[in-house]
Amino acid sequence: RTILDEKTNNPSRTELDAVKDITARGEHTVVFTLKYPYAPFDRRTVLPIAPAHIAGEQDVNTGPFTTKPVGTGPYLLTGWSKGEKISFKANPDYWGGAPEVKRFTMAIIKDDDVRATRLRAGELDGAILPPNLAKGFAEDSGRETYDATTYDYRTVTLPTHHKVTGDTAVRRALDIAVDRETMVDRILEGAGKPAYGPVPTGSEWFARGTERRYDLEGARRILDEAGWKPGKDGVRVKDGVRAAFPLWYLTGDKLRQEHALAYASDAKKAGIDITTQAGTWEVIEPRMRQDAVLAGGGSPGDPDFDQYTLLKSTLAGDGFNNMAWYDNPAVDRALDAGRESGEPAARKTAYDTVQRELVKNPGYTFLTHIDHLYVVNDRWDGLSTQTEPHDHGLASGPWWNIEDWTPKK
Repeated sequence: RTILDEKTNNPSRTELDAVKDITARGEHTVVFTLKYPYAPFDRRTVLPIAPAHIAGEQDVNTGPFTTKPVGTGPYLLTGWSKGEKISFKANPDYWGGAPEVKRFTMAIIKDDDVRATRLRAGELDGAILPPNLAKGFAEDSGRETYDATTYDYRTVTLPTHHKVTGDTAVRRALDIAVDRETMVDRILEGAGKPAYGPVPTGSEWFARGTERRYDLEGARRILDEAGWKPGKDGVRVKDGVRAAFPLWYLTGDKLRQEHALAYASDAKKAGIDITTQAGTWEVIEPRMRQDAVLAGGGSPGDPDFDQYTLLKSTLAGDGFNNMAWYDNPAVDRALDAGRESGEPAARKTAYDTVQRELVKNPGYTFLTHIDHLYVVNDRWDGLSTQTEPHDHGLASGPWWNIEDWTPKK
């Protein structure tokens, strides 16, 4: 109820949109009544538990519980400098036993190069790094590299409201003008796969036959037939409009920068002029309605989790949901069918439809699914990784189970 309350500042509200009512039945049962059938609802109920006798007596948005939480986990929060670091100490009363790692600090370092430099200087015990930086530690006997398969993709948003990126012919041409295999080989050093949509090719939900092969001549042919003719400078023009647009990527993110530069280079061969620009999200977000962005996303567990917010037309302009303002009635209907049907076969058909519609009218150019690489000092046993979403932090990487680590003997 707290999350669903409109007065609560919580981004999870849209995830619980299907909930109509929640009722306690006795001491051990909660009954959820839904507005409509919602197939993956059981996976939406995995929420942190907040103690009512503490959090329930505070203002949910401004109370101290938001910065000084009380829980039942293996660690206690000891310090938090917003945007800089978060510190923890072991909970001696943890129900699973007191952890061997007694204290740790997670530093918030957005720049890839800075993380690598601080790791090499001994200021960090571990870090997530892009492949070209992680390989610099490969011969270091004192460190181990851990990789995690992910649903994490990199994509270019093609805003519907821009005269160039909103043209279906341009979208289709870019979709086959991009050399995804080369991006995987050169940018990711092989640590990833080509992406043709939000669903990885290895997933049971992937629609076979929607792979797009690199076809520069085919891209040029699509543009020619749509009336986009090469100008004197090689850039195509249609009705006085140059096939040109800006592409923003996040400052300090080497993977996004390299994806953006490679995308622009491929597009140029087809006669489309893309100007890459770096900026913070504060700079980029107000421009997303008109300007392309090198974005990321991806969520394992259920195709509804990522595809609905990525593609549903009614969510266009809602923060970072549907960043491309994608509007396709066939996709909208399939997304609704996919989330409301309880039949696995019907859901598979719905998400197949979504992926095949993205071939006909791709509002995004999906580039790669990337593996996450973590370089960690080799001092502990018990480290492992799991399949990960786009987001990464304390719950991902080898430190997801840091309470189980033990010192190497």
